[in-house]
Amino acid sequence: MKAVAYYRVSTAAQGRSGLGLAAQRNAVAEVCAARGLEMVAEFTEVESGKRADRPELSEALRRAKLTGATLVVAKLDRLSRSVAFLSALQDSGARFIAADMPEANELTVHILAAVAQAERKAISTRTREALKAAKARGVKLGNPNGAAPLRRAGKGNAAAVATRKAAVDSRTLELASEVKRLQANGALSIRQIAESLNRERIEAPRGGAWHPSGVKRLLDRVARLEAA
Repeated sequence: MKAVAYYRVSTAAQGRSGLGLAAQRNAVAEVCAARGLEMVAEFTEVESGKRADRPELSEALRRAKLTGATLVVAKLDRLSRSVAFLSALQDSGARFIAADMPEANELTVHILAAVAQAERKAISTRTREALKAAKARGVKLGNPNGAAPLRRAGKGNAAAVATRKAAVDSRTLELASEVKRLQANGALSIRQIAESLNRERIEAPRGGAWHPSGVKRLLDRVARLEAA
């Protein structure tokens, strides 16, 4: 069981002084010890909770995904007000524990997502009512050709296949960036790359440990993507 930690402080002064970080690290360490989680990476963000762009959070989520780790967030106090944070957690598929609220987990995220979904439904309802009113006034709505052409073209199935392929390609490129980093640090042979990936707890595409044959398949896929 592995953990990737994410800490956040609001000001550069707090980041430089470590003010607030020590307490967050202690809280995360206690949660990890209680849950039997081994820390494999830590990320610290010096950013206001109001900002939507959080590169360190994105990297923490990426590393949690690569290693199959649980994301341990030091503070949950602004999660409910951060749509970006909520969306990133959901989209990453990462397991989630909050150090300042240990009982909060993926279920908490789903509850918050349900609230956001309710608001989206309310907006959708208002939109439908507006369209209904427009139709009553004689405004023509929609595609006059209907959905039949799309069904004949099989675009729905093609879109699903394309989505799955895009997810696989994205994962391949993420792993490729890690391999290039390891190569730059001296892991030149396929066996050395496999050993380095395992040492950093980065999971193979189907989970589990890396073997030289898996690294070779990855490099072959990367070569095909780059040649496309």
